[in-house]
Amino acid sequence: MNKREELARQAFKEGYNCSQAMVAAFSDLMEMDKKTALRLASSFGGGMGRMREVCGAVTGMFMVVGILYGYDDAKDYEGKKDTYALVQELANQFKAETGSIICRELLGLDGKDNSPVPSKRTEEYYKKRTCEDKVGLAAKILDEYIQSHCPNGTCNF
Repeated sequence: MNKREELARQAFKEGYNCSQAMVAAFSDLMEMDKKTALRLASSFGGGMGRMREVCGAVTGMFMVVGILYGYDDAKDYEGKKDTYALVQELANQFKAETGSIICRELLGLDGKDNSPVPSKRTEEYYKKRTCEDKVGLAAKILDEYIQSHCPNGTCNF
C-alpha cells in the first residue's frame, strides 16, 4: 500500500467522506490549505450529497486533478481537452477495477438509501461498506499517475 492510499484510508476512517479523504491524502500537493480543501470536498460524499451518484472517491480524485493539472483560462481549449482526457482516463481505470463509478452501483444499493442523513460510522458500517477500499483505490490510481508523470518525484503543478 502506498503513502497516498494509506492517507486516504486513514482520513476515511477518521470520519471524512470519500471525497474529503481524497483531498486530504493529496493536500500537501494542492495550492490551498487543508481546511479549504476539506470544505470544498464536503458536498461530494455519498455520491454527491448522499444522492448516490458519482462516487465521492472519484469526484475527490477529479478535484485533485483540477488543482494539479487543470486549466484556468476560459479560452484554453487544449487545457480543457487535456483535463477532460485525464479525467476520463482515471475514471476508466477506476471503473475497470470496480465495474462502475456510480456510488449506488458500487454499494449494491437500489436507490432507496439516499436520505440526507449520513450513516453513523460504526463497526457494522465499516463491515458492510466498501468505501474505504474505493478511497484507497482512487488514491492509488491518482498517485501512480502523478509518479509516472513527475520525473524524480518533482512536478511543476
